[in-house]
Amino acid sequence: MSSATALLIDFGSTYTKLRAVDMDGARIIGSAQGPSTVTSDVSEGLTEALDVLGAEMGGLPRFACRLASSSAAGGLRMVTVGLVRELTAEAARQAALGAGAKLVGTFAYKLTAGDVEEITALAPDILLLAGGTDGGNDAVILHNARRLADSPLACPIVVAGNRQAADGVAAMLEGAGKTVSPCDNVMPEFGVLNTEPARGAIRRIFIDRIVHAKGIDKAAAMFDSVLMPTPAAVMDGAQLLADGHDGKPGLGPLIVVDVGGATTDVHSVADGKPAGDNVIVQGLPEPYVKRTVEGDLGVRHNVRSIIKAVGADVLGAAAGLSLDRLDGFAKRAADDPDWLPGDDEGHAFDRELARAAAGLAVKRHAGTLDTVYATTGPVIVQRGKDLS
Repeated sequence: MSSATALLIDFGSTYTKLRAVDMDGARIIGSAQGPSTVTSDVSEGLTEALDVLGAEMGGLPRFACRLASSSAAGGLRMVTVGLVRELTAEAARQAALGAGAKLVGTFAYKLTAGDVEEITALAPDILLLAGGTDGGNDAVILHNARRLADSPLACPIVVAGNRQAADGVAAMLEGAGKTVSPCDNVMPEFGVLNTEPARGAIRRIFIDRIVHAKGIDKAAAMFDSVLMPTPAAVMDGAQLLADGHDGKPGLGPLIVVDVGGATTDVHSVADGKPAGDNVIVQGLPEPYVKRTVEGDLGVRHNVRSIIKAVGADVLGAAAGLSLDRLDGFAKRAADDPDWLPGDDEGHAFDRELARAAAGLAVKRHAGTLDTVYATTGPVIVQRGKDLS
């Protein structure tokens, strides 16, 4: 066995997954998982998974490094606030998703008292406050900062809006006892995205604060560090696979679909420019590496919504199941998210459920082409990425 062996850990909401990797040979040499125990002591689930891994490998090797990612306890919950829903609010949303967050709320314009109550009830781990281009509107972000300063919200706030207002916004929030992380504007100029600084700030907060809040640091002696949220690791992995590294070519433009029990995530690595001629692109520029999260397409927690979206008769026919059998499997999956099928019918149910979730999620992730009739004749308008 190679002396350069890495232990890779994913603290998931349901399972803690392990992979032992021979770094010299670039191959996986062992895998195991155990139930996540973040609600009690995360080290218990990790210990169980390590025992399984040791049994599979005939004893655990001395690991050169032990690195982790985490989506434990439901992932990194984020709320974004921007000026205009189609512009700075959308830029903030893209920054949050790109940082590996689970977006639980997006707000635009001046926050009302009701908005602040809703944000507080959402209990985000981080709030991203944006608004205005540099030198543009600063009244809205200052109003929203005042609202948040007066709120009971206790989570860290990343400020990524109009740079002329940034100092005043940070001082107002810090004066109210909030934890503030200022960074560059997510939209410094109209139609220009600059999401990487906000993504970096979100990831730093995740490492510094959220790992502790989720209780993962209880097992700190059992690994070296938590590097990032799991969805961010998937994004980085997708780009590595597409672009290659250190002189090794990648696969080129690709889509990675992660079908999960609670959500289905889609990652695309492509410029998404029009594939045809005479196409006009509208809306904000799309990020080269893009992630979307479909919170209603989980194959356990949202099984009913998937069936409703595609139709019970369609999904049942594809799986070779009667409507009664389909309903029975759906009830089993919804009542017991940890359930794994053990027969051909159950496997067919899960396969078609995953196929439906993936298809719906990719369709939502991709852009659209519409024919618009102008005075000069029909024009094709593209919104979002062309992944054809």
